[in-house]
Amino acid sequence: MVWFLPLIVIGGLFYPILGYLVVAMMAFFLSLSFFKGRFWCWNLCPRGAFLDLGMAKISPNKPTPKVFSRLWFRWLILGLLMSFLAYRIAVSGGSLMAIGAIFVSVCLMTTIIAIILALIFKSRGWCAICPMGTLQEQIGRLNPNKSSKQ
Repeated sequence: MVWFLPLIVIGGLFYPILGYLVVAMMAFFLSLSFFKGRFWCWNLCPRGAFLDLGMAKISPNKPTPKVFSRLWFRWLILGLLMSFLAYRIAVSGGSLMAIGAIFVSVCLMTTIIAIILALIFKSRGWCAICPMGTLQEQIGRLNPNKSSKQ
């Protein structure tokens, strides 16, 4: 799945409609998370695969700050990112291409942040605060038939 990342962040610069792949993946994997928790994160995430393949060898492998594991901080990151996303969509004028470009830009922005965190901490430092992972974890906990271990 690693090829999805350059397809979206590079291809999306030329074909903004590719940003809708982000929406489709989010919808599908958030639905799946009710049954599988953060399965997406560790098995199918294109950014995670990139971080494993491209950044693990050059990352200093230092622990992330403890605040990254705090639920309130992860929800803060989610809230800030969703507020930014909602604002950008609201001022887009409703253009399908503009909205696609917004999702491409958010994917690019979060990938740059992930690379910076990988260069400072460990390769998957972003994964500790990833909004998608935060949502998946919380949705996975809603399933009464699933054990508490993810």
